[in-house]
Amino acid sequence: MIDESSFVYRFEPASRTGAPPLLLLHGTGGDENDLLHLGAMISPGSALLSPRGRVLEHGMRRFFRRLAEGVFDEEDVRKRALELGAFVEGARQRYGIEPPIAVGFSNGANIAAALLLLKPEALAGAVLLRAMVPLSDPPKASLDGKPVLILSGQADPIVPAGNAGRLSTMLSDTGAKVVHKILPAGHQLSQADVRLAREWIASVDAQVV
Repeated sequence: MIDESSFVYRFEPASRTGAPPLLLLHGTGGDENDLLHLGAMISPGSALLSPRGRVLEHGMRRFFRRLAEGVFDEEDVRKRALELGAFVEGARQRYGIEPPIAVGFSNGANIAAALLLLKPEALAGAVLLRAMVPLSDPPKASLDGKPVLILSGQADPIVPAGNAGRLSTMLSDTGAKVVHKILPAGHQLSQADVRLAREWIASVDAQVV
């Protein structure tokens, strides 16, 4: 088992009782600090668990290797997703938190989607920002109503048209309760992403309560 000490990470404890913990997963070139502000905006008072990707690509941190732009090393995707799942399990034991909602951007969203498919019990749900299909031949997972929000950019030059739609279908076919919205944006995040993610997490939190 890979415990939380195997990742460089930040942990911010909850300041609001009942707020869902968030697993923050940065994009290529980011680090464990990148999404802390976003996490605090979309779910005030939540515990924030934010690891740094362990793969280096031309000096930029990522969560898994790729062979070219948009072409993933799927063997590495599987390996790294399971490592991330073990990290989450170790951090949960250390800090006494419930399974988190993953909030991933770009490369971080892709590893979150892979984690949902490979180790669904590690997460309570996911917000996937500018995500792509992480595995061409995913396992037969059972997500059993797990909530997932996918926010795509209509003018995204990195995510091919229709790819996020295939991801939405893939997750829905496993039983996830998917909401997929396409925004008038590119690959970078917008205020609409923040607003929609905040509203979605609040609605999921209310359903759990």
